[in-house]
Amino acid sequence: MEFIEKNALEQIQIEMKEYRKKKYLDIRTYYQSDGEWKPSKKGVTVHPENLDRLIEIIQKVKGEYDKEEHAE
Repeated sequence: MEFIEKNALEQIQIEMKEYRKKKYLDIRTYYQSDGEWKPSKKGVTVHPENLDRLIEIIQKVKGEYDKEEHAE
């Protein structure tokens, strides 16, 4: 499991999970409650066969963002 800090009480957790014997990537916001990280309803699941496409899209969006940042 990997995570990205969102703020002091929330983080985005990214991990492979299994449901009904099928694996998928789960990207979900977790919140802290009583000292524990608990999953929220905010999230998305991605089937493993779509991971390469997801990575392509993220890289494309990052490239566009980087161009805008350097243009300013």
